[in-house]
Amino acid sequence: MIVRHRYLDRITPFIDKPLIKVVTGIRRCGKSTLLKQIADSILEKGIDKSKVLFINKELFEFDFIKNYPDLHHYVTSKNTGDSGTCYLFIDEVQEIQDWEKAVNSFLAEGKYDIFISGSNARMLSSDLATLIAGRYVEFRMYPLAYAEFLDFLKMTHVIETCGDPFMEYIKYGGFPGLHYLVWDEEVIRQYLSSLYHTVVLKDVVIRNQIRDVAILNRVFNFIATNCGNITTAKSIRDYWKSHGRNLSTDTVINYIQFAMDALLIHQVKRFDIQDKRTLETFEKYFLSDTGFSFVTIGNIPSQISGKLENIVLIELLSRGFIVTIGKNNQQEIDFIASRGNDKLYIQVCTTLVGDQVWEREYSAFRGIQDHYPKLIVSLDTTGFSTNTEGVKWMNIKDFLLDMQ
Repeated sequence: MIVRHRYLDRITPFIDKPLIKVVTGIRRCGKSTLLKQIADSILEKGIDKSKVLFINKELFEFDFIKNYPDLHHYVTSKNTGDSGTCYLFIDEVQEIQDWEKAVNSFLAEGKYDIFISGSNARMLSSDLATLIAGRYVEFRMYPLAYAEFLDFLKMTHVIETCGDPFMEYIKYGGFPGLHYLVWDEEVIRQYLSSLYHTVVLKDVVIRNQIRDVAILNRVFNFIATNCGNITTAKSIRDYWKSHGRNLSTDTVINYIQFAMDALLIHQVKRFDIQDKRTLETFEKYFLSDTGFSFVTIGNIPSQISGKLENIVLIELLSRGFIVTIGKNNQQEIDFIASRGNDKLYIQVCTTLVGDQVWEREYSAFRGIQDHYPKLIVSLDTTGFSTNTEGVKWMNIKDFLLDMQ
């Protein structure tokens, strides 16, 4: 089992601290495994197994825990001793009605160290979640970054039989479950399609009582096709209206929000570099994983630029960066990534070949007065100056593997 250190290392300092540790992320991105790895690290310290309680709501044996009284009764019946901390893990906690009431009670008792996971971005913003406000720390988890993807390929020996690992990563994405399959396109397609429809059904359709799933799929397909492009609810409505499909702007807005709540897509807002303010319109949307593009709109060569941006975004988010799009006068910078006192400006493109392309990518940084790093990353492997006018070029694979 590969340890995903970029998450485990962040959570470890909070073990035995009086805070609820919350791991959120799309289904099948590795949350359950991460919780098990945390539990294993606790057991390695000599804690008795009876003091580590693991509830996985995706398993049938825990189907009887439907609401907070069920949860409270089960946990307290298992933890009958008075000595020592009980380490409580609850996977997919959002499946338990009003779970916050029980978890808040466990925390108040002072004898539980609590770790929970969920597949909904808004699980901590409900009215009930105010019960634990200020008493939790959240860790957002994502599918495999490229370096992790390579580790999984090596672990399963798939790297010996697949093609170019990076092109496979672009095409199939980074869900860990891929690496337990036969590395065959149709097998992978079936797995990703099943995963996509599971997320859509459980976390979007049922949760939000959507009747017309076809409209939801049209909205998602538009976003998948337009990764890296400015997208608005109106542009989606107008596109489908031109194809004889009537959608209201409000419906599009709601469906986008539902997909964001289910962590199917990520919204990236624009930041005006000159005016130092976040703009409220003309955002970009990206997929939680490029594999969903493969099973919804297919592997379209013309979409590679958007997929590269998508991959860079997930890398930055998984490293804990806050990411915006940069508006620099009339120019646009693909990403501004901030983390603490660090900041990074990034342009992403397929190739820098051609004078017009070179000028377009480099000119986006002109007029920026600070001295934070400015990078252009592309699929090119050689032939470009690594530092021009204070702007550094890198091959995108080197960039992803060098990220810290």
